[in-house]
Amino acid sequence: MTGTPTVLVHNDGALLARAAAARFITRVVDAQAARGVAHVVLTGGRNGNALLRELAESPARDAVDWAHVHVWWGDERFLASGHPERNETQARAELLDKLPLNPAFVHAMPANDGPDGNDPEAAAARYAAELAVAARAETAGERGGVDVPSFDVALFGVGPDTHVASLFPELPAVQETERTVVAVRGAPKPPPTRITLTFPAIRTAKDVWLLAAGEDKAAAVRIALAGGGDKQVPAAGAYGRRSTLWLLDRTAAAQLPKGLNRIASP
Repeated sequence: MTGTPTVLVHNDGALLARAAAARFITRVVDAQAARGVAHVVLTGGRNGNALLRELAESPARDAVDWAHVHVWWGDERFLASGHPERNETQARAELLDKLPLNPAFVHAMPANDGPDGNDPEAAAARYAAELAVAARAETAGERGGVDVPSFDVALFGVGPDTHVASLFPELPAVQETERTVVAVRGAPKPPPTRITLTFPAIRTAKDVWLLAAGEDKAAAVRIALAGGGDKQVPAAGAYGRRSTLWLLDRTAAAQLPKGLNRIASP
């Protein structure tokens, strides 16, 4: 892991989402000031969607030049386009359709009614190729030597079983060391077929943020921050090249390991 994770604890999930949205806007503005564009990785789920809702409602959102933000996803449910359970569908409803984005910069993961049909391996390869095309304008130093663009911030929810993206404990995807995107079959959480970024792709991000709220996440947070192995505890393997930030509410932080350096937040 690169450095020691920073842990921020908020009083509740609503405050967590609001503070994370403000932090996200600042991060994107800083990235655009440095190089004109920003690449972000979105997550779905309860906490990811709460953050997107806060972004949509934030008066500070107009500080971002949204036409120069590349939007990627950490994982996707391999369902039909527009299916309500797809992360893309939810993100569009919560935020993306309300922003002046460049449609060419919204990089949705393929659906099972797309050009590859019901072939998640081909769809994963297609998304990996799209990442590689976006990476070609950058140097290897910017993106950590892996064939993906330089993600400025990558968001991931943490599941009660410690999964991040669709990297579930002990499934083959956590073993991947070369490919940036893979198909997942037999996921323990429905739907069973998914597409996900792998650890090699996730770890190219400058900043990785892990979101967890609710008492059902407390044990997963404790295990991951106690230094579990990434094959058994995928959340422990999600970290950034520059920084790794855990954004928690008080119930998710209830079992934090003793001695862990954390920053109290409102």
